[in-house]
Amino acid sequence: MPKQSIALVELPPIVRAQLRELGENLTIARKRRRESRKDWAARIGVSVPTLIRMEKGDPGVAMGTLATALWMMGRIQALPELAAPQLDHGALEREVRLAKQTTSSSTRQASNPDDTTPRPGAKASPSW
Repeated sequence: MPKQSIALVELPPIVRAQLRELGENLTIARKRRRESRKDWAARIGVSVPTLIRMEKGDPGVAMGTLATALWMMGRIQALPELAAPQLDHGALEREVRLAKQTTSSSTRQASNPDDTTPRPGAKASPSW
């Protein structure tokens, strides 16, 4: 029996739910096109059991298989948007937080120019 990835076993519940919803949406797309599982699987290039797993939201289905299904639906352009840098709110929040820390640190230094306390990461001056 193949070893299962910990990443697939320990998925957060929200991830499992979203994969199930994606699978349901893919099933609806196939049915709206009046395609049988056998024909749809053949067009994607997978077996019927793999198609069934995909439509159930199985996290072990390859990304390429999902991407091909999206392409067949005319939705492949949505794929890169999933990780678009401008939509990465976690990274944006981190950058804002760091900018605020840098600004408040600069403000403190400007208001107390005699403060000789070294800042983290600053090079020490020689004391001759």
